[in-house]
Amino acid sequence: MATETPPPARSGTNLPSTEEFAEVQQSAEFGELRRAHRSFAFPLTIAFTAWYLLYVLLSNYADGFMGTKIAGNVNVALVLGLAQFLTTFLIAWWYARHAAAELDPKAEAIKSRMEGGA
Repeated sequence: MATETPPPARSGTNLPSTEEFAEVQQSAEFGELRRAHRSFAFPLTIAFTAWYLLYVLLSNYADGFMGTKIAGNVNVALVLGLAQFLTTFLIAWWYARHAAAELDPKAEAIKSRMEGGA
């Protein structure tokens, strides 16, 4: 159950002020972090959305193609539908690798500097 009380402050950690947050948000380091995220997330989001819409459009308007049998009762629609799930998991895995390698170190550097650790 959610409450309105904030979580307890961690002992030994200097919490930054509103002005410090605004300053960091305007910094080149934060801009680089934001660009690194956007340059990965936006193109993949657009590509996956286009891939999903293609599947939906093919399902609605290309009955003959989608009904083409590949093996037994397995048709193109089933294969492309399962490929949607595979694509989702691959993008999640790829993003996790990208975040661990590119985003997390930059974010941790900003966080430690803001909390007074650097």
